[in-house]
Amino acid sequence: MTTSPVADPPFTGFFLAGFECSTHRRLDGRRLDLIAATGHDRFAAADYARCRANGLYTVRDGIRWHLIEQQPGRYDFSSVLPALRAARASGVDVLWDLFHYGWPDDLDFFAPAFVVRFAGLAGAFARLVVEETGRPPLVAPVNEISFVAWGAGTEAFLNPFARGRSTDIKTQLVRAAIAAIEAVWAVAPTARIVHPDPLINVVPDPDKPAERETARKAHMAQYESWDMLAGYQRPELGGQPRYLDILGANHYPWNQWIYNGPEIKLGDPRYRPLRDLLAEVYARYQRPLLLSEVGTEGDGRAPWLRYVGREVRAALRAGLPITGVCLYPITDYPGWDNERHCPTGLWGYPDAGGERPLYHPLARELRRQQRLLARMPAPRSSEE
Repeated sequence: MTTSPVADPPFTGFFLAGFECSTHRRLDGRRLDLIAATGHDRFAAADYARCRANGLYTVRDGIRWHLIEQQPGRYDFSSVLPALRAARASGVDVLWDLFHYGWPDDLDFFAPAFVVRFAGLAGAFARLVVEETGRPPLVAPVNEISFVAWGAGTEAFLNPFARGRSTDIKTQLVRAAIAAIEAVWAVAPTARIVHPDPLINVVPDPDKPAERETARKAHMAQYESWDMLAGYQRPELGGQPRYLDILGANHYPWNQWIYNGPEIKLGDPRYRPLRDLLAEVYARYQRPLLLSEVGTEGDGRAPWLRYVGREVRAALRAGLPITGVCLYPITDYPGWDNERHCPTGLWGYPDAGGERPLYHPLARELRRQQRLLARMPAPRSSEE
């Protein structure tokens, strides 16, 4: 097993596998269900066994709120129980996303009931995990608060398809996350909490010096949701530093750009090394970090993991508490808007028997990264 170079790691193994689990409604009214669309609902046991066989001992997966709570306050966990039990049987741990963009149709996103109902779901699911496994859960209450606020409240391509309401959406999701954490901790006080959000870099156009401050603010906006959860901003939302347990950084090749301009590509002198971005987050919050989503499409998959691995090892050598790297998505998936085949995974679509084709270049690079990590100095226990 490839252990973490961080003392007392929260995850089993350093490399994680993430299953795409988005459940939002599109603008045309169709609800997405990526767990079903990728076949993971039918083949969870085989998927988890594949992960473990490839040294991925912790997976990131999700529950589907719209299936679980079809009537207010009544929970039907039949959609997630097979995966929960398959994980236990396969010997893998699961970091569960509780909210991955979707909610029941009867709920008004902006209403107080949204927060109350979400907390109820979180507490009920925590009880289920404890009953089924005898262990406290690992949960990510709300996936990508900042991205949802931008996509749903500024650009209007995510439900509830609003404009000019980014702050309203962000604060509502912060309220929901806090309520969910309290509900989970009421059941399992030692449960670990991850807050995934995009890790970005925004730089000013050198030909537009008047935009320098605006670009800086756009860059710093990535910290607003974590600041709110900690109570550093908008303390009336109820945030406290203890809510910031593990910070999840989602970083893709397109996460750096010029303000109001094009993407900055790897190799460009303006491209900030991932190690520097991680150091900036740690300097601000002093919390353990998880690369909660890293990946890309097509032939770029192995080179991107090679780059991420190099940067993460450099960050670890600099003393940053990086707790793991999650390959995301671990399987190919159909695109949200057009259902095109997105070749992003270590594995492709399943056949009728649940077998998935392996993408060999990424598999070879993963093994290489696991070997390189294993050569790093062993961590010291916090008790030493």
